[in-house]
Amino acid sequence: MPETDDPSHRAGHPPAAGGLVDGRPDRQRGGATVLLLAMGLVFVVFGTFGAAIVAAGMARQRAAVAADLGALAGAARALDGDAVACASASDLAGRNDGRLVGCHLDGLDVLVTVEVAFTPLPGLTRVAAASARAGPVRG
Repeated sequence: MPETDDPSHRAGHPPAAGGLVDGRPDRQRGGATVLLLAMGLVFVVFGTFGAAIVAAGMARQRAAVAADLGALAGAARALDGDAVACASASDLAGRNDGRLVGCHLDGLDVLVTVEVAFTPLPGLTRVAAASARAGPVRG
């Protein structure tokens, strides 16, 4: 048998196999698996929070669109009075998944506030709000 520098051969032990060093388990074995799982968990957590931030931004945009369209619909009916203009604004805001929370006439201008509910994380519901004003063009 040729002479080697492996201490397990000199002591009369067979070569290390199966992660054993001098008959004891190698403490480094499986470390890469744990590290990979930890990195995966970090990616999942950051991805989840990133998705929550994007959901909040999208809800804010949806609320702004619903408010703009609601204000335009209300302004088209402003000559019919406050109740008719706000009912028209509420209808159009509702069709855009919004809820009209404020509406009033200021002359021929209609001012509306719309809220849109969203769920950024499971079990957590938030509300995004936006306001808009519409009326006739003034020269």
